[in-house]
Amino acid sequence: SVRVAFTKRVWQPNNPTLAEAFGHADPHDASRALVVLDAQLAQSQPDIAPQIRQCFDQGDLPLLADVLYLPGGEASKNDPAHLDTLYRAMLEHDIDRRSYVLAIGGGALLDAVGYAAATLHRGVRLIRCPTTTLAQCDSGVGVKNAVNRFGIKNAVGTFAIPWAVINDSAALASLPDDTWRHGFAEVVKVALLKDAALFHWLESHADALAARDEALAHHAWQRSAQLHLHHIAASREAGGGGDPFEQRHARPLDLGHWAAHRLEELSRHTPERTIPHGPAVSLGLTVDLTYASRLGLLAPGLADRVISLLETLGLPTRHPLLAHPQLPEGLEAFRQHLGGRLTITTIRGIADPIDLHKINEQTLDSTLQSLASLPDTVSA
Repeated sequence: SVRVAFTKRVWQPNNPTLAEAFGHADPHDASRALVVLDAQLAQSQPDIAPQIRQCFDQGDLPLLADVLYLPGGEASKNDPAHLDTLYRAMLEHDIDRRSYVLAIGGGALLDAVGYAAATLHRGVRLIRCPTTTLAQCDSGVGVKNAVNRFGIKNAVGTFAIPWAVINDSAALASLPDDTWRHGFAEVVKVALLKDAALFHWLESHADALAARDEALAHHAWQRSAQLHLHHIAASREAGGGGDPFEQRHARPLDLGHWAAHRLEELSRHTPERTIPHGPAVSLGLTVDLTYASRLGLLAPGLADRVISLLETLGLPTRHPLLAHPQLPEGLEAFRQHLGGRLTITTIRGIADPIDLHKINEQTLDSTLQSLASLPDTVSA
C-alpha cells in the first residue's frame, strides 16, 4: 500500500497534504523528520527552505531535525560520499525506524535518499516529494531505490515501499523547458503499454502539450503516475503487474530502457553532453519500436506514429551514440540485472505488449545504424 497524493503548493500553511502524508503518529513515539533537499532546487527557489521550516513550525507534524542539502541529478548517485553524508545525518539526528526522511528533488536524488533510508536501521520511513516531471509521472511512485557503482547505472539498490508520495504540481512550474518535457517519454511509454485512450489523447494534444499547457500536462503526469502505480501495486488478476519486486524475468514498465540505460552510461564518457534519462528513454523507445517494426511484429505505421509524437513533444529520436559498438551490451546488462533468460518487452500494438527472448543481431544492428545516421532531430 502506497499513499500517493496529488496537490498544489504543498508548503502553503493551509494545505493539509503534508500532515496527511505523515499520518497519525503514535502518541508514544517521539517522531522526528530529516528533510533532504536538492541543493540546486534550493538555490533556484530560495524561499523553499523557509517555507518547509514554517510548515513544521506551524503544523501538527513531527519535530524537524534538520534540512540537509545534497546535489541533484546523477551526481547524488555516483559519489559514495553522499551516502555517508546521509547516514551520518540520520544517525546524528536520531532518525530511527519511527522517524521520517522527507526527500525533495528529482528522481536521482530520490533514488539515493531512498537507498540510504531503506538500509539504515533496515528501514526508515521515507516520504518522497518529486520535483521533476520524470519523477512525478514514473519513478516517484515506484518501490525501487538505487545508486550507481562501477560505471553501472543502479548497480546497488533495494526494493522498499515509500511511506508516502506527494506530487506537487507547483513544483514543476519553474523547470526549464528541456527538463520539463523529459517526463513525456515515460508518459508515452506507459500509454503504449497500458492505455490506448491515453496514447490517442497524447496524439490529439501533442502541440498544446509541447507549448506547455499546464492543465493538459498535469493530466498527463497524473495519469502516468496512476498507471505506473497500478502496475506496481495491483495483482495480475486486477490488471496490474503482480510483480512489484521483479521476481520474474520481465520488466514490462522498462519498455525502451535497455538501450536508454546504456546510452546514459556511454554518454558520460563522450565529449558530447550527457544524455539525461527522459531523452534516453525516447531514443530507447525509437530503437525498440523500429526494431519490432522491421521484424514485422508491430502494427503497420505505429512506429512512425510514436516517433512523430515524441518529436512533436520535443524529444529526440536520433542520436550518433546509437551507432556505438558497445550499445548492444545493454541487452546483456539487462539480462544480468534480472537473472536468467533475456526478456525484452516490446509491443505488437497499443496496450498489447509482448516479451522477446531472442534478438536478431543483424536487424538490431541495421536499426541502430539507420537511426544514428540521420541528423539528431531534437537535442538531447
